[in-house]
Amino acid sequence: MMRSSSFVPYRQGTRQTPSAKGAADFLRANDKMASILPTVTRMAALQKDCAATLPAMFDSCTVLSFESDRLVLAIPNAAIASKLKQQLPKLQESLHIRGWQVIAIRLKVQVTQGIAKKETLKQLTLPFHAVSALATLENTLEDSPRNHALKAALAAMLQRHRTTE
Repeated sequence: MMRSSSFVPYRQGTRQTPSAKGAADFLRANDKMASILPTVTRMAALQKDCAATLPAMFDSCTVLSFESDRLVLAIPNAAIASKLKQQLPKLQESLHIRGWQVIAIRLKVQVTQGIAKKETLKQLTLPFHAVSALATLENTLEDSPRNHALKAALAAMLQRHRTTE
């Protein structure tokens, strides 16, 4: 494995906070990565200008590509795409004023962006008297094949609620 001369191994206790300048320096140091730096810079500037034009609406949108004066935006869902579609003339005019030669804007719904945000599952916590009533029900149910699944479900639920308290 060959190491470049700019490679610095991680040393415990020398942790530095990452910065945009550090990332740019890293990209410049690598020949293959240096070729994408102008594109990354251009896309970041375009993203910033789009967000400045439509700040509330553009929070969840991303610039996917800008080639041949055609802008492609990633939109997380169809509802936002529908709202944004009404604002495209305003966006195109604003970008033109800012120096971007945009002749067409295409919206691409990408549901995966919305999925990337993890939703936290809320754990239902039952009051003490509810847990007590379920325990009583479990203990008073007849031991029969017909009640086996219900008793097992009650036992599992009671176990889960007893461990969370």
